[in-house]
Amino acid sequence: MRLLYIVWFAALTGLPHLMSEAQTIPVSGRVLDTQRQPVVGAHVRLARTSAFAIADSTGAFQLKAVPVDEQEFVVTAVGFETLHHMMPLRSSDAVSLQFILRERTEILNPVEVYGVRSITGMGYLDEVHQGFVMAGKKTEVLLLDSLDANTAQNNPRQVLGRVPGANYSETESSGFPSNGIGFRGLNPVQSVETNTRQNGYNITSDLFGYPESYYLPALEAVERIEVIRGASSLQFGPQLGGVINYIMKHGGSKPLEIVTQQTGGSYGLYNSYTSAGGQSGRFNYFGYLQYQGAQGWRPNSDYRKITGFAKVEYQSGEKLKLGLEYAVLRNRIHMPGGLTDSMFVVNPRASFRSRNWLTTPWNLLTATMVWTPAPRTTVRVQSTVNLSARDLVWRNEEGGPQTPDDIDPVTNRYVNREVGRQRFRNSTTEARLLAHYGSAAHSHTLAAGIRLYHGSLKRQGGGEGTDATDFDLTLVGPAFEYDFDFSTTNVAPFVENTFRLGDRLSVTPGLRYEFIYSTIKGYNPSADETAVIRSDRSRSRHILLSGVGIQYRTGTATNLYANVAQSYRPMDYSSLVPFGSMVTVDPALRDSKGYTADLGFRGSVQRFLNFDVSAFYLGNNDRIGVVEKTDASGISYPYRTNVADSRHTGMESYVEFNPVRAWNPAARWSLSVFNSLALIRAQYVSGEFSGNDVEYAPRQINRTGVQWSVPHFSTTLVISKTARSFGDASNQISPSADAIAGLIPAYTVLDWSASAYLGNYLLKAGVNNLTDARYFTLRANEYPGPGIIPSLGRSFYFTVGAKF
Repeated sequence: MRLLYIVWFAALTGLPHLMSEAQTIPVSGRVLDTQRQPVVGAHVRLARTSAFAIADSTGAFQLKAVPVDEQEFVVTAVGFETLHHMMPLRSSDAVSLQFILRERTEILNPVEVYGVRSITGMGYLDEVHQGFVMAGKKTEVLLLDSLDANTAQNNPRQVLGRVPGANYSETESSGFPSNGIGFRGLNPVQSVETNTRQNGYNITSDLFGYPESYYLPALEAVERIEVIRGASSLQFGPQLGGVINYIMKHGGSKPLEIVTQQTGGSYGLYNSYTSAGGQSGRFNYFGYLQYQGAQGWRPNSDYRKITGFAKVEYQSGEKLKLGLEYAVLRNRIHMPGGLTDSMFVVNPRASFRSRNWLTTPWNLLTATMVWTPAPRTTVRVQSTVNLSARDLVWRNEEGGPQTPDDIDPVTNRYVNREVGRQRFRNSTTEARLLAHYGSAAHSHTLAAGIRLYHGSLKRQGGGEGTDATDFDLTLVGPAFEYDFDFSTTNVAPFVENTFRLGDRLSVTPGLRYEFIYSTIKGYNPSADETAVIRSDRSRSRHILLSGVGIQYRTGTATNLYANVAQSYRPMDYSSLVPFGSMVTVDPALRDSKGYTADLGFRGSVQRFLNFDVSAFYLGNNDRIGVVEKTDASGISYPYRTNVADSRHTGMESYVEFNPVRAWNPAARWSLSVFNSLALIRAQYVSGEFSGNDVEYAPRQINRTGVQWSVPHFSTTLVISKTARSFGDASNQISPSADAIAGLIPAYTVLDWSASAYLGNYLLKAGVNNLTDARYFTLRANEYPGPGIIPSLGRSFYFTVGAKF
């Protein structure tokens, strides 16, 4: 009987608890930021339980079985303040909630994090990011204010060195306006195979006619750099090399905030940067002005440039935002010329050209409209006008860098120089629709849009210039040797759709159609220069590109991703008509086609481990390149042609570990160690060079860095190792007479930098190329060569900044 009483008592006391656990209801809702935009990947959990849900691309979440009781919801997301919300659940009806998260500013160096998963400066984008679908794509994001980088000089190893496989053509301060970048064994020279953008719009000279980078924004004004590879062609364009997008800073919440930074350094470097921004009612504005000048590491390498940017945004209610921005560049660059291999060995700082000059005035005007007609739909339209130019005067380079440029003892004067002029006039409009549809539990995302482009290029070259030494574009001859008018019209619609198959798996197929209509009119001399050839022709292209991306969430902050997409590179004007070049062009030159594929695993563990490990495959059919030919007299010369089909395979990994945060998350000091590694095998698989390495494709690029920080101070050391590569497809070790072909030896470079924040004041200092390594990354077949362009030796810099 006593046992019966015990059982009866237990049943009576436990029944209410069992009933309360049995009575559960579904709770759904959305997680938004203060601008009413979805917070993708936000983590919603019940306090003191293991129950949680993750917000999808629309910010929607669902907890299927929540006990009816007083519940505490804890909402967290990277870059936002943690939210604790108490909610009494009384009825048996489903409950819908809306959580608003406030952005959090984390101070190492001042930085706001917008939907980026990172530890210290490097991370990746979520599935949907500011109007673009990123599901299944390989992405990297660099938060510049969190890096101890030499932004005043745009040091590529410090700024972009964390991106695995990034290979640089280091020509800035060596006779060219900006460094070039290439990925996965593609050509880094002038970033010709990479889609370069600012705030989402194209900033290169011509989308198809001459896709080179001359203008880059001042990195002190850049908030973050986004790199998108693997299937990026479908939303942005047909390039094999992917996209690099410079996102500019915004005005703060105050009516006016002024930032100034003054930098001095070795070899006469002086950089002055000042920005102003703020919020006034519905208007947000930001602008900067930068002046930079230096005498240069080599003689005749002095330069001066002014870069500016201004942006105004107007928020018209909750649904419409309008923006207008203008970017400008004015520069004058002295080009010290190229070297032969023997010249480089004797003295890499030597210069045998004193009369070569280049200027690239740039003007970009962009209007933006962001319209949100419905809570889950966004329309974004950007229209950009590019009015820019490139002018050059230099010593005619026939004979290569070994040909002297001396005063003729008979005439007591220099020989006349060559003048070239280019004028770029183009306009681009890109309209994009992003729509989330379906239920909160089964939400899908549609991205669709169209690009309308028209560009014209006036290209003149071979004109006889003066025999002076200064920057003088005066023609003394009757006309230019060649004079062409090019035009390109492009219409390119695209569509991608992310289908979410359950809570973890998403599949994103897509299509892009490219219509390209190009014309050419003008004249040029025949190969033997005995006649004038006149051209008046046009050509149409119709290209359909397809791709698919897959992403599988393995945890709250980790996922597997895979993608494959087609790509395309049409012949451009720079290939057809070399400018200031020794290159002869194959008259049968044709377009290149290819595709890319990725398979990877990425994610983060709390705030102490960040990683992305992947394999890639890139096919490039009819690859355009330069090979060395020999004429009937036995003299070698560079020849641009479709070299062969190439295949690029490899592995890329980025790992960043912070042992201090792993051991003690509340510690007031931090130690972050990162490694960026790329193993690349880029080879020709057809033609006479089958089995040879693709030019400018090192087999290994390895960068290791360590960043130590305490409140208000941080310091970083980066070691960059790049394996050897070749200047042309023949892979010849011994250099050619003109120094265009030959080995590009392996090199190791160390960079050190430090930053200190004292209230509203900033101090930065560092050393580039700490060990004073002597190396080069480019064998130029045209300006700023031809020949070897040495990279800079050891240099120091010091920055003083203030915020008001």
